[in-house]
Amino acid sequence: MELPHHGYRATKPRARAAPPTADSVLFEDTSSAAPAMNNQAYYTPGYNMGPPTNDMQGGTGVDNLFADPMANAAMMYGSSLANQGKDIVNKEISRYVSVNKLKYFFAVDTRYVLKKLMILMFPYTHQDWEVRYHRDTPLTPRQDVNAPDLYIPTMAFITYILLAGIALGIQKRFSPEVLGLCASTALVWVIIEVLVMLLSLYLLTVHSDLSTFDLIAYSGYKYVGMIFTVLCGLLFGSDGYFVALAWSSCALMFFIVRSLKIKILTSLSSDSMGTGSSAKPQLRLYITMATAIFQPIIIYWLTSHLIR
Repeated sequence: MELPHHGYRATKPRARAAPPTADSVLFEDTSSAAPAMNNQAYYTPGYNMGPPTNDMQGGTGVDNLFADPMANAAMMYGSSLANQGKDIVNKEISRYVSVNKLKYFFAVDTRYVLKKLMILMFPYTHQDWEVRYHRDTPLTPRQDVNAPDLYIPTMAFITYILLAGIALGIQKRFSPEVLGLCASTALVWVIIEVLVMLLSLYLLTVHSDLSTFDLIAYSGYKYVGMIFTVLCGLLFGSDGYFVALAWSSCALMFFIVRSLKIKILTSLSSDSMGTGSSAKPQLRLYITMATAIFQPIIIYWLTSHLIR
């Protein structure tokens, strides 16, 4: 009887000691450490042995991208290429068009636009036509209502094209080809007028403050009268069209004469080219009058086909 009892006592300690030995080899007891690790939002190898999720990779990938010296070098190189391209484009534009002068003609505000439109439609009430200067530099349009601008001609040209499309649509004659022909014709007439004006001033050796942008501005003011004429034609028929045509033509002619008179005719006193050009001031007057008389012809040519 002592032998079984002895065998039982011999095997019982081994049975108690075996589980701790096996657990320490096969498994890792993380029951006490898991809550602390999870509360700190740390990755626990004992619970998830798979690859990291997309959420875990997102922040690390972005940080690695900005921390990567190759990525930073590529970004710096791309920025330098963009700056070089911008400088090249600005340089090429500056060869043909002065950006600073172009900004001058668009320096307008609401007050200037309203006053200028009133002068274009009712120039007879305007008294002071002198262009003001500050240290031999003309004031911007927002500071001087007599200064020419390109904002009103540009907006008036776009409005004229849209109004022409509406007029053609009402008459069921609208098509993209007809509208494109109308826009190109109006633009070509302005270009021809400016080129003729520049050639006339060059042949007569007239030295004035008129620039190419000035001539474009004065030539583009006719679109305001064209809009008024087409609107009256659509609202009141052919009778309203001809009345509006007469009013806008006379107003534009008066505006052109008074504006160019300051620029062309007054240059006689400061002309230093000798008696060759100063002996015939009537030629300069002819240029001014021809430019003014030419405006109603263009207005009628570009608007008559829109009214039926």
